[in-house]
Amino acid sequence: MSNLHRLPSLPIQTTLGSIDLSAYIGRQLVVYFYPKDDTPGCTVEGQDFSAAHADFLAAGTQVIGVSRDSLASHQKFIAKYQLSMALVADTDETLCRAFDVIKTKNLYGKAVQGIERSTFLFDAKGVLAKAWRGVKVPGHVEEVLGAARALNQ
Repeated sequence: MSNLHRLPSLPIQTTLGSIDLSAYIGRQLVVYFYPKDDTPGCTVEGQDFSAAHADFLAAGTQVIGVSRDSLASHQKFIAKYQLSMALVADTDETLCRAFDVIKTKNLYGKAVQGIERSTFLFDAKGVLAKAWRGVKVPGHVEEVLGAARALNQ
């Protein structure tokens, strides 16, 4: 289990360009990790976050999604489903490892290393406010949005 308590300073490659993760300090941030672009659960999760993106922004909260897929894959995913938030290409797993979301999974009877669907909410000072691990997609985005709004009260 990660001992992550603050938003780490790490360079990231997003669909909107390169930035340091710590550049998001000053506003709340949701970082959600998902296994793979254009797969059923990940598509629903991306669409749910995208549909609520304006509500997150109204709550002073930016949202970024992270997987090990390439920027080209992310661009296709965004275009296919009209997703509104930036996606991070963590092809070398730096961010995944910093957040401790790489887990052993069972795929067709084989043990493989994959991303455990997880979401992290940071306050405007970059302090971890809440973490969700082993996320089930239905209702998740509403729960995260509620937590983001509660931080503003």
